[in-house]
Amino acid sequence: MNPKPEAKPKNPNFSSGPCAKYPGYSLEALREAPLGRSHRSALGRSRLVESIEGTRELLGIPEEYLIGIVPASDTGAVEMALWNLLGERAVDVVCFDSFGREWAYDIVEQLKLRDVRLISAGYGLLPDLSKINFNHDLVFTWNGTTSGVKVPHGDFIPHDRGGLTICDATSAVFAMEIPWEKLDVVTFSWQKVLGGEAAHGMLVLSPRAVQRIEQYTPSWPLPKIFRLKKGGKLLRGIFEGSTINTPSMLCNEDYLAALQWARSIGGLPALIQRSENNLKAMEDFVAAHDWIHFLASDREIRSSTSVCLTVDLPQERLKKVIALMAEEQAAYDIASYREAPPGLRFWCGATVERSDLQLALQWLRWAYNEVTGLQ
Repeated sequence: MNPKPEAKPKNPNFSSGPCAKYPGYSLEALREAPLGRSHRSALGRSRLVESIEGTRELLGIPEEYLIGIVPASDTGAVEMALWNLLGERAVDVVCFDSFGREWAYDIVEQLKLRDVRLISAGYGLLPDLSKINFNHDLVFTWNGTTSGVKVPHGDFIPHDRGGLTICDATSAVFAMEIPWEKLDVVTFSWQKVLGGEAAHGMLVLSPRAVQRIEQYTPSWPLPKIFRLKKGGKLLRGIFEGSTINTPSMLCNEDYLAALQWARSIGGLPALIQRSENNLKAMEDFVAAHDWIHFLASDREIRSSTSVCLTVDLPQERLKKVIALMAEEQAAYDIASYREAPPGLRFWCGATVERSDLQLALQWLRWAYNEVTGLQ
């Protein structure tokens, strides 16, 4: 017999982006959004500043670092950094997931930089970080959303580096410890760990990054939506509540509500613990079943947010498992990323309830048994 589980997750959304809303979320939280008001009004700008300063407080970002809200989600923030900062030095690009490879492609094929080294590894693995030359600029992802692999810590980055460190941290920030003093540029988006709405990115700059922007001018033209300086000086308004283009005040209000939820449960330590607890639930399940495995076999580099798994099934039968999970409203959007090895990917960030995840895993066992015909 293969009895169906009786209970279902209250929130079966396990997508790795956009990610699940925080527990207890309601549109009522957005009732104070200044809709129909200019983002340049005193009210509109104050709400954007509140997002910036709330981010700084929750994450412990140093006061001397600048935080800006920029267009086009994390992708826009990363591209702004690459197009404004690169070209003065050689570049090392660390790649261990699809997005790291995208940044490498843009650096080599779009910016057409010649002095570029790729330090890469396959899915589920972390490259040899000792190969990085820190007299070069470094571009890397902290957490591989499509590979389930993370950088375990920042010990590999020296304080006395010559180049800049540019980090895409979108599925790590709010769920992992980030050593800000080791990073010169950090990018992320609202729709990952805090489950915010899409289309807006966050760009964090160290004093060293600001100095590079003001002292170096790339040889290529920059469209308005990428420009970070004017007359040789950083456009500091971007980091003081002004934005390059019109932001959504509704999305901003949604982010403010998520920040408030995070503070209410205990701030960053609680967010990190919730994600780690979810990973432990996944590890307990994998340990109890010999047909499912982590793509990242080394626990030290295993992501606690985007948990990627392989299943001992042909791809077509795996698709049936995924379809069954969705049909039963037990888990949505859990297929691995299209360029990753076939498998499953569960978002386990802080907005996911461990109890929901455990229920989904019961349904996963049922769906696997249904497809394989186990009794």
